[in-house]
Amino acid sequence: MKLIILRKNLKDGLKRIEKIASENSNLPILKNFLIESCNNKIKLSATNLEIAIITLIPGKIVEEGAITIPLTIFNSIIGNIQNERISLETENDKLIIKTDNYSAEINGIKKEEFPIIPNIENTKFYFEISNILLLENLTSIISSANNKNSKQELNGVLFDFQTNLVKLATTDTFRLSEKTINKSQFESNINKDFKIIIPILTIFEVIKELQINENGKALIYFDPNQILFKIEDTQIISRLINGEFPDYQQIIPKKIEIEAVLETEQLINAVKLSSVFSDRFNEIKFLIKEDYQNIEIFSVNQTIGENKYIISIKNKIKLENQLEMAFNWQFLLDGIKNIKSENISLGLNTENKPIIIKSPEDHSWFYILMPLKV
Repeated sequence: MKLIILRKNLKDGLKRIEKIASENSNLPILKNFLIESCNNKIKLSATNLEIAIITLIPGKIVEEGAITIPLTIFNSIIGNIQNERISLETENDKLIIKTDNYSAEINGIKKEEFPIIPNIENTKFYFEISNILLLENLTSIISSANNKNSKQELNGVLFDFQTNLVKLATTDTFRLSEKTINKSQFESNINKDFKIIIPILTIFEVIKELQINENGKALIYFDPNQILFKIEDTQIISRLINGEFPDYQQIIPKKIEIEAVLETEQLINAVKLSSVFSDRFNEIKFLIKEDYQNIEIFSVNQTIGENKYIISIKNKIKLENQLEMAFNWQFLLDGIKNIKSENISLGLNTENKPIIIKSPEDHSWFYILMPLKV
C-alpha cells in the first residue's frame, strides 16, 4: 500500500474513530485501527466489538493495500507532524510514515487479523432525517441517560417508531426526557411500528459526528440486533440493547396542581447562583408562598452560608397552602438548559411527586425530575 494524504484530512478522519479503539487485554488488536484503500479513497475503521466506525477521507492511492496499526501511537505522530503532505506506505507488516523532513516506522498487523465489522442486512427500509434536526433531538434527551446502570435497558436511548411519529426517550430512574419527532420532520418507508434501545455510547458517537457534519441528511438502517447510521462519508454500526425499556408513561403526571411560567434565563441564573451554596447532595429548594406571585429559590450550606433568589411567576396560579420542594440542582439545570424559548413552564404537584419541565410554545419535548426529600 502507498498513499499520499493531506495532514488535515487524516487528522479529521482519526478524530472520528479515536474513542472507539480501546485497551483490551484479551484482544490487543482492538487498540489498532484499519487503514486501507477503497474506491479511490482512504478508509479508516475502528471497533470495540460493540460499536464500529468507518470513515472515508480523500487522498491519492498510489498502490492498493491495507494494514492495522496502534491508533494512539499513530494519532500522536500525525498530531505533531508540521508538514501538510504525508506519505504512508507498507513494507513487511510495517507502516512507513514520510514527510519532507521526517520518517517513522510503526509495527503493524495484517488486515486479516482485524475483527470483521458486520454489515447491516437490511438496506431496503430506512429512516432519513436532517443532520441538524437529529442533533437537536438527541442532545435534548441525552442529559437524563446513563451508561453505568446495572439494568442494561437503562443504558440507552429508546427509539419508538410509530409510522406517523417517532419518540426518543431516556431515563436514569431519577429523571426522564422525551422528544417527539413528527412525520413532517423525517422520511421513511418503514410500514410497521417497532421499538429499539440504542446504547448511549453509540449516541455519543453519533452526536459527535453530527456536530462535525451539521449539513446534509442522516440515513438510519435497522436489523433485529444492529443499527447503522450513515452520516456523509462516515458509518457508525452498533449492537442494540436487548430488553424492554421501562413503561415510563405511568410516571408522567396525569394532572398538574400548579403550572408556573417563568423567564428561562432568570431561572437558569437562579439555579446557578443557588448551586454555590448547595450541600453535598447538590440540594436547592423551591418555595411558593401564600401570595403565589413568586418562587423563592434558595440553598443553605452550614459551612459556607446561604442565599435566596426570587423570581416572578408570569401567570396566575392557585394554591391552598405554600409549597416547598427540593431538587438536585445539576439534574434540574440539565433539563432547563434544553429550553430554547424565552419562557419555561414548571409543572408542580406535592412535595414527593415529580416536576415536569417544558416549553409553553413547544409541546414535543418534556423533562421529568424527581424531587429530593425535604
